[in-house]
Amino acid sequence: MKPEAAPVTPSAATASAVPAAQLPLRERKKLRTRQALVDTALRLFGERGFERVTLDELCDAVEVSKRTFFRTFTSKEDVAMAPTQDLWAAFLDVLSTGPIADGRPLIGVYEDALVAALDRMPADGWAERALASRRLAARTPSMDAHGLAFCDRTTRAAVGVVGERFALADADDLRAHLALDMLVAAFHRALDGWVAQPAGHTGADLARRLRETCAALPGALAATAAPRV
Repeated sequence: MKPEAAPVTPSAATASAVPAAQLPLRERKKLRTRQALVDTALRLFGERGFERVTLDELCDAVEVSKRTFFRTFTSKEDVAMAPTQDLWAAFLDVLSTGPIADGRPLIGVYEDALVAALDRMPADGWAERALASRRLAARTPSMDAHGLAFCDRTTRAAVGVVGERFALADADDLRAHLALDMLVAAFHRALDGWVAQPAGHTGADLARRLRETCAALPGALAATAAPRV
């Protein structure tokens, strides 16, 4: 039986974004093992296909036990989607610890938190791993299902943070959910464009696309559907 998916928490968020030199030796070893699992999984899945690589083969390639694997990830889908999951976990951390803006539109707070999370992602290979992960997900239905479950957990956690830090009616305020839903939709639209572009796959370029897409949201809400003449 697979372990249940771990809850998304800010503390689990940003280990991979912290410079290794700042971590204790034990944590650096754990981080190296985690990164080796992610890199090897994306390479093997990309070469042979997600379904054709077993968990045993992945663990053998990295020379770790399945027990070690399950201390870090819950499934093959989990390790394959680690790059973007790390991003959203960092988003939760930023949302939980960043300054509280007075009176700003909530969707702008969400947008700034996600851009700040992108800036936290490691410069040495995160964008390449995120690109490989998204291309793999496009042809792997089980990754899409895993992504939906992760998105639901992240959304609930984020709205909970907002309910604690901002003066809304309660943690389940419809506006908080809708604003976050719009940000998620804008991010996926930006991500699709970023993946499809022929070159220039950097975190900074993804952040630029996200800003541009979010800027189009007011116009999208105000757009009218007139009959074609």
